[in-house]
Amino acid sequence: MTTSVVTGGAGFLGSHLCEYLLAKGHRVICLDNLDTGTLENIEHLRDGGFELRAVDVSERIDIGEPVDYIYHLASPASPIDYLRLPLHTLKVGSYGTHNALGLAKFKRARLLLASTSEVYGDPLEHPQKESYWGNVNPIGPRGVYDESKRYAEALTMAYHRQQGVDTCIARIFNTYGPRMRPYDGRAVPTFIRQALGDEPLTVFGDGSQTRSFCYVDDLVEGLFRLAGSGVHDPVNLGNPRELTVLELADLVLEVTGSAAEVVFQALPTDDPRIRCPDITRATELLDWEPQVTLREGLARTVDAERVRTRRPEGPGAAAEPV
Repeated sequence: MTTSVVTGGAGFLGSHLCEYLLAKGHRVICLDNLDTGTLENIEHLRDGGFELRAVDVSERIDIGEPVDYIYHLASPASPIDYLRLPLHTLKVGSYGTHNALGLAKFKRARLLLASTSEVYGDPLEHPQKESYWGNVNPIGPRGVYDESKRYAEALTMAYHRQQGVDTCIARIFNTYGPRMRPYDGRAVPTFIRQALGDEPLTVFGDGSQTRSFCYVDDLVEGLFRLAGSGVHDPVNLGNPRELTVLELADLVLEVTGSAAEVVFQALPTDDPRIRCPDITRATELLDWEPQVTLREGLARTVDAERVRTRRPEGPGAAAEPV
């Protein structure tokens, strides 16, 4: 049986990846200290080939059995988290990545580093290709996350080139879906929480900044294909369909059937103006591209949140996804 270790496996993305790997017949060892992950995310996985271990990967990783794949996802991933945990974010990106790579070397396993589109910062190239080096403010408030991931990428490539460790790097763009924490500060769960609660939707700036949103099922499929490939250099994984944050807010209102208003707040420091992946490498090397439309993905996410909070369906809930 294939054994996969998933660091940060109790988080939003990690729990979906664990679920996917189990469905593929893998034994899954989930490592998480529950700083931002939750037991609720994985409670349905506690049988069969799944094992949760309470581990802070920035301190040490000790697995006493053969390992085939390591998916290193551990890290605070939303601004509200890495601004609350700046030192831990830097430690998990440095010490945590070092420990995960050491385990991969010892076990002769293939390691996938979950990097981020944040390595591009506030990009001057659009859309962003993997060859772009980025425009990052290393001492700004977002720098603790951006630079931890940039360092993790450098460390991963050093282990591959100098130590011969089998590695790959996924640069993940905005991902959404069920199990996102309602108060994690990211746009999709914030807008959905506000719309379902008939609260004003808070848009930063004038809402003209752009993002591209990939449904979690598509993203996890991309991670799995990348891990199973022979690719070592970074690969963008995300949805190339770009829209403004204000357009996203309007779509959430439409999908939820909410009549809430949109209000505007000051733009956070170093908030990127544009963000959209060039996924040519993913398409050519992995035969991968997103399949779920934003409207359909939002409808699934809203339905899951209604079930979680036992909210009654609103007038927009019956709208057919496109």
